[in-house]
Amino acid sequence: MSRRSRTVFRPLDGLLLLDKPAGVSSNQALQRVRHLFRAAKGGHTGSLDPLATGLLPICFGEATKIAGLLLGARKAYRTTAVLGVTTDTDDADGQPLREREVPTLDDAAIEAALARLRGAIVQRAPIYSALKQGGEPLYAKARRGEAIEAPERAVMVHALDLLERQGPRLTLEVECGSGTYVRSLVRDLGESLGCGAHVEVLRRLWVDPFRTPRMYTLEQLQGIAEAGGEPALDACLLPIEAGLAEFPSVQLDAPQAVRFGRGNPAQPEAGPAGPIEPVAVYEREGRVLGLGQLDAAGMVHPRRLFTWATQLPGS
Repeated sequence: MSRRSRTVFRPLDGLLLLDKPAGVSSNQALQRVRHLFRAAKGGHTGSLDPLATGLLPICFGEATKIAGLLLGARKAYRTTAVLGVTTDTDDADGQPLREREVPTLDDAAIEAALARLRGAIVQRAPIYSALKQGGEPLYAKARRGEAIEAPERAVMVHALDLLERQGPRLTLEVECGSGTYVRSLVRDLGESLGCGAHVEVLRRLWVDPFRTPRMYTLEQLQGIAEAGGEPALDACLLPIEAGLAEFPSVQLDAPQAVRFGRGNPAQPEAGPAGPIEPVAVYEREGRVLGLGQLDAAGMVHPRRLFTWATQLPGS
């Protein structure tokens, strides 16, 4: 009986813009691509629900050091809300809780309800969510049938627009800040309209700084691997610098880059005036060395170094 060969992982740095399929968790999608690329280290930048599809930035190797920055980025979604039915998960994967008649609604009534959900709002997270309470995700407690008081928190909804109406289904586009639950927006919209609602379809369109992302599906990546092997797969990756494109940055000459790589404050050649944190720190050739804090005197202090910053000639 033959044994299945174990994956031999390799050091690999970069960002993959994955088009997550429906029906798998973000972590399951991460593990599939990590094994496909044989990446020794990987992480994603914020969970998508199993029902959801769309952009899930995957960080390999040293790129995991900027995952937290991407997690807090602005995002956009397209969702289909079904009016008249609420579920325990606030989406179509859950069990129906209540069915109500959908009242006659004109566009003005829907717009008025949407307007109340724009801007700086406070929303209650779904009880089936990855938020932790007492060190445990809420969904784990919910699955055991425990009574849960999901937390409320302040979020920012930059845009919330109705694109299309078909019977009880509303197609919406959402642009929001970190921590916003589209399921909660749809749930609260339904309550505002007096009939309840749940998410039927959810797709993440973009995450800053990837506003027009070239995404790859799992099937596409598998085909690329079969046709061209790992060199073709690696060509799908973006450099770490792509994930820092919109962050304030400074540039160091060679001696100052060595100082920075040793963990010492360095004097930038050019860049914005401080204090600023985080700031992306580059060497002259354009490679990012790490993240730093720029003080009021113009010195940049290391906060997180990439491995190659500690290995510069002269270090």
